[in-house]
Formats: sequence, structure tokens, C-alpha cells
Amino acid sequence: MLDKLFMYLEFPYVRYAIIVGVLIALCSSLLGVTLVLKRYSFIGDGLSHVAFGALAIATVLNFTNRMLIVLPLTIVSAILLLRKGQNAKVKGDAAIAMISVGALAFGYLLMNVFPSSSNVSGDVCSTLFGSQSILTLTQTEVLVSGILAVIVVGIFIIFYNRIFAITFDENFANAVGTNVGFYNLLIATVIAIIIVLAMNLVGSLLISALVIFPALSAMRILKSFRAVIVFSAISSVTCALAGLLISILAGTPVGSTIVAVDVLLFFTCTIVGRIKA
Repeated sequence: MLDKLFMYLEFPYVRYAIIVGVLIALCSSLLGVTLVLKRYSFIGDGLSHVAFGALAIATVLNFTNRMLIVLPLTIVSAILLLRKGQNAKVKGDAAIAMISVGALAFGYLLMNVFPSSSNVSGDVCSTLFGSQSILTLTQTEVLVSGILAVIVVGIFIIFYNRIFAITFDENFANAVGTNVGFYNLLIATVIAIIIVLAMNLVGSLLISALVIFPALSAMRILKSFRAVIVFSAISSVTCALAGLLISILAGTPVGSTIVAVDVLLFFTCTIVGRIKA
């Protein structure tokens, strides 16, 4: 098995897939803790469906660079959801559900009415559950992912105290002079970018797993915010790496395999947490 693994690692596209998978997992886990604590766990799912709908529009319009439509629409949706929050007439969870279902249905309808290929079902399935496009990454895409990871980690380190404040009590943070709107905008923009990039890795329906499971696993055994952040990042990277290697060796779907490893870690942490208690 090791010989087979080393043989695969000789191919650049396999190394690119592992690098990008690990970087996306790292970024997702850092913001995942904040989203879970702010009770916006489902936002990853909602935004991934928005990205799916935007991708369908870009496909119908025959855009060469689909990110010109997908990324702006996803960022705008993230900003609207996080900035409005509980002050909107339609509350956060209801708004996410509306956008999620509406974008998914609209995207699937467009892809059927204006098919771009003869295998619409296959295209939709690949987009929703992930495809092997993670194995066709270029050096440029790997570089972009690396830059994104550095930016996200940098933002989290530089603004750690303010992110901590708005995560637990936005009203208090606002009262002491923290620009809550700006930091919510920053978080929304970054999570939208991560979700769009992660679509190639795990697919629209499974993106939430990268955001939610590492954070929830960490919270089962740790109490400190900083400890949860560190454990979430390490476990997310480990699960992504393990899932990618298993997928390469066993020939299983990349996204589903990574999520399965995340789920296994969650149940393990739950058992450990109960034993500690």
C-alpha cells in the first residue's frame, strides 16, 4: 500500500490536490468555530447552494471564467445573511433556508431547461457531491489557495480579539467601540470565498461538513475558545489529508471520503468527552 501511495505522490496533480485540500480544510475550520458559536452553522450549506445556482447561470451564459458570476453572488449573499442577522424581518435561520432551497431549485431548473451537455444528471451530481476536478488543479489554482490560506490565517491572528468579542456578544462588542458590521462583513466575504473554492473538493451539499464537524468535535472535549480553534484546525487538516489519501488509494469519492473521516472523528471526540465528564 505504501508503494502504491508513493507512486501516486510522484504525480503533480495528486500533490496539488493534497495541498489544496489541506489548505481549504484549515481555512474552513478557523471560521467554522465562529459560525457554530454564532449559530450560523447552516450558512455554509446555504451559500454552497447559492454558488450552485450561480454556477448554473454562468453555465447557461457560457462564461469561460465562471468565477466572475459565482464568487460575487456568493459574497453578496453571505454579506446579506450575516449583516442582517436577527434584526431582519426574516430571521437568520429562515433566510438561510429560503436562499438554500431557492438557489438549489433555480440552479437545477436552469441546468435542465438549458442543458450544456447531454449528461445533465451527471453534471448536477458532480457539482453537488464533488467531482474528480480536484485532481486537475493547476499550479495557479494551488498558488491562489495558498495565498488565501495565508490571508485567512493572518486575518484570524491579527483580529483574534475582535473576532472573539463579536462571536460571543455582538452588543457588548459594539458598545465598547468595535466595528461589528465591518468584522461581520470580513467574515462573510472570507467564508464565501472558501465555499466557492471548496466546491471542487467536496461539492455543494458537503461543504458544511468542513465548516461544522471540526468545530463540533473540538467542542466535545475542550472548553477554551483558543484550544477549540487550535484543535479544530489540526483535526480538520488531518481529516482532509486522511480522506484524500484514502480516496486516492481506494478510488472512493473525494468529498464523501473526507466527510466520512470527519464524522468518525466527531463520534470519537463525543465518546472521549463523555468519558472525561
